Amino acid sequence: MCGIVGYVGKKNAVPILIDGLKRLEYRGYDSAGLALLGDKDIIIDKVAGKVDTLEKKIEKKHYFSNTGIAHTRWATHGAPNDINAHPHLDCRGNIAVVHNGVIENYRALKIYLEKKGHQFYTETDTEVLAHLFEEYHKGNLFEAVREALLNVQGTFGIAVIEKNRPGRIVAARWGSPLVIAKGETGEYFVASDVAAIVRFTKDVIFLEEGEIVEVDVENGIKLSDISDNREKKIEVHKIDMDLTEIEKNGYPHFMLKEIHEQGSTILNAIRGRLDIENGDAILQGLADFKEFFRHVNRIILTACGTSWHAALIGEYLIESIAGIPVEVEYASEFRYRNPIIEDKTALFVLSQSGETADTLAALREAKRKGAHVFGICNVVGSTIARETDAGVYIHAGPEIGVASTKAFTSQVMVLVLIALYLGRRRDYSLTQGKKLVREIQALPEKIKELLQQEEDVKKIARYFQKADNALFLGRHLNYPVALEGALKLKEISYIHAEGYPAAEMKHGPIALIDENMPCVVLANDDDVMYEKVITNIQEVKARNGKVIALATKGNRKIVELVDDVLYVPLTASALTPIINTIPLQLLAYYVAVKRGCDVDQPRNLAKSVTVE
Repeated sequence: MCGIVGYVGKKNAVPILIDGLKRLEYRGYDSAGLALLGDKDIIIDKVAGKVDTLEKKIEKKHYFSNTGIAHTRWATHGAPNDINAHPHLDCRGNIAVVHNGVIENYRALKIYLEKKGHQFYTETDTEVLAHLFEEYHKGNLFEAVREALLNVQGTFGIAVIEKNRPGRIVAARWGSPLVIAKGETGEYFVASDVAAIVRFTKDVIFLEEGEIVEVDVENGIKLSDISDNREKKIEVHKIDMDLTEIEKNGYPHFMLKEIHEQGSTILNAIRGRLDIENGDAILQGLADFKEFFRHVNRIILTACGTSWHAALIGEYLIESIAGIPVEVEYASEFRYRNPIIEDKTALFVLSQSGETADTLAALREAKRKGAHVFGICNVVGSTIARETDAGVYIHAGPEIGVASTKAFTSQVMVLVLIALYLGRRRDYSLTQGKKLVREIQALPEKIKELLQQEEDVKKIARYFQKADNALFLGRHLNYPVALEGALKLKEISYIHAEGYPAAEMKHGPIALIDENMPCVVLANDDDVMYEKVITNIQEVKARNGKVIALATKGNRKIVELVDDVLYVPLTASALTPIINTIPLQLLAYYVAVKRGCDVDQPRNLAKSVTVE
């Protein structure tokens, strides 16, 4: 949540900062601002609204500076207005700071600083940092920031500049990601996501928890530990990201582009990971724990949001294919309930970004209790990737749309592979393994076939355009898909939607059904409860509800029972969640477009939740 970008070098920082903010806007778009070192002062310009609003505001001011920091905000403390927008200054206007995260003890720090004579002008917790750095400043900004942060409780990714010290940025992190990069001409970049700087360099340094760094065009990079100022070794990582991956490439929205990429992203998730001859999965990321997985007797999957829905699907898959008991936990609750971890328990954490605050907290709590912890994430070099014992990347590529699409289906695909990997080391037979592998190989082409029915989805969107509520029903593996379909619709179209196990409809939601409430029912032919799903459809129709069914291609009988049908290709039961999710993503997209909603940047949401 929130985005930071900073630049020092020989070029004008302004266009670099604005471009970086645009590429980070999916992390927050309540307000935006920048701080530049002028000839005599720090120049601050900020505005409520999106980065485009900031760009228009400053375009005629013709700013030029070699040193600057910028921020796009997702509000936590204080309303999203001009005053609360970042950057923030100290009393004298000597220090400017941008901040991602939450300062939990900011009230106590604010009282302390007010007693020292500091004056505050905003409702934010971040302003406290600017004044705290001022209070500790004794001639060296790096030392002032480091010593001040020893008094801070909470999470932060910060970038700081100082008046009269061009060509230098101090940055630090605890719980909120930051990367540092050096350009080809002696320039340096600071960012909360590599997407902001990938057009300039592919060589980055990921800051670890509790690290502070100074980048200086004259003296290079100084990296230390906040707690004791111990110098740290600098490790440069090569990022594998192409600029075209974070551009729309002709699509009206990133979300639609990312939906259409799923044939390719599923292929990326399985490439090199299928053992056709042995009906098995090849997961090199778990290879060092091969013996552990032979004897594991309990698995915990923990995640938040869309990733939690993927974990629910993983529970069904692992239990049915591998016969291992699985529990799914909200990461936000996991560490607060004294979870029981045993020697043969494996914990998997799922996160697209690899930076989700609650999931990281769950990871650390599990490790503290001695668990073997494994990651399923998308971003190479992310905190979860670095802190887990091992894991599996989903290889979905950058996902810019706030509502997750391709990352979700890639997570489910990786969970299928993990279930197969575990199952083949137990009682899942060679014949079963080979059959599933063949179906997995055929999946990318089936997804491309599915996407050719986009016009049908557009027509069905009319049922939802003026609706206030919607219901999504599914059984077994399709129950989590119903949850995900409902989440997508409410995230981007602002229609209240709920996902339910179809049988639970009679235990409450049926009271809401009328002619104005569309109901999506997942009714694949291979569903083990298909006949019961048909009964649920009839119950909805008996109450004048509008029913849109997802049915297997070739099922003509269902047309007589429902108001409309979206057909999906026949595939293995384990893969139906992927096949069924994609039309629901398209449905949410086209409903949102028809309602005039901001598809890529829905209100109040941010892509990567890095605060609790």
